[in-house]
Amino acid sequence: MAKTTRRADSIVRLKVTLRNIRPPVWRRLLMPGGMTLGDLHLAIQAAMGWQLCHLHVFDVGGSDYGDPYDVDDVADEERMTLNALVKSGVARLAYTYDFGDGWQHAIVVEGRQPPDEGRTYPACIAGKRRCPPEDCGGPWGYRDLLAILADPSQPDHAEQLEWIGGAFDPEDFSVAAADAMLAARFGLR
Repeated sequence: MAKTTRRADSIVRLKVTLRNIRPPVWRRLLMPGGMTLGDLHLAIQAAMGWQLCHLHVFDVGGSDYGDPYDVDDVADEERMTLNALVKSGVARLAYTYDFGDGWQHAIVVEGRQPPDEGRTYPACIAGKRRCPPEDCGGPWGYRDLLAILADPSQPDHAEQLEWIGGAFDPEDFSVAAADAMLAARFGLR
């Protein structure tokens, strides 16, 4: 479980968008500025609906951050806070999850704001569309999967429907459900 954070002095607002997917899959997160890139990794996983099954790395201005025990030649993500990113002028960074499927996320630092009394952080406050399922082959495999699921006459339709666990609506997304997953990941509420 990630660090529990109920109060914060400053909040960093981020928009996380999954690249190479149309229409876009995105989430807007509110993160305490004292949280690290490691915490942001856990927040993205929860809010997007990923399952923490694969390696990841952040690209911050050409420098890679991750878990140095899992990935070679990266700076320790636990040593970079969101406040430090904002203070250094970073407005955009990238996050790659699952080096095989290559899920790339664009992260935009939208700004800072004071915390709202009574709200726990981190929080997901907006978003669109369901995250693709794990291990479906990246953006191109996901496009193929959606085409197969949309056409019952496709030879692989029944097999893919069973693999995915039943009906899959790519438009189905709930801010409340994503925020609840985030709260559960961080032991909040």
